Amino acid sequence: MPFARGRLRPPGAAPASGEDVVRLAEIGHAVVDQILSGPLDRPVDYRPETDEWVVVLDGRATLDVGDEQLVLEPGDWVLLPARVHHRLVETEPGTNWLTVTGVPTLSRPAGTG
Repeated sequence: MPFARGRLRPPGAAPASGEDVVRLAEIGHAVVDQILSGPLDRPVDYRPETDEWVVVLDGRATLDVGDEQLVLEPGDWVLLPARVHHRLVETEPGTNWLTVTGVPTLSRPAGTG
């Protein structure tokens, strides 16, 4: 395939609650996802095994990273290093994100290369 193309889903396609994730692309050792968020039932904790870059395209979200609370609005992005705990505290209905994350590598047994 010489190229790929698509269209992002609109914010109005967000779920009534929680999040809906769609894989847009896999590029080498990274993946690109679109996340549409409705209101959260409760905060969600994350500690990913790879670095994660997120940008808010529409809406608003509140994210706790360490002792800092970030309010992300359209155009705001953050780079979260691997294994750093963060908590998604709140999302406005229709919040639209793009994320770029690494793909975890499989551990090789000692002596195999």
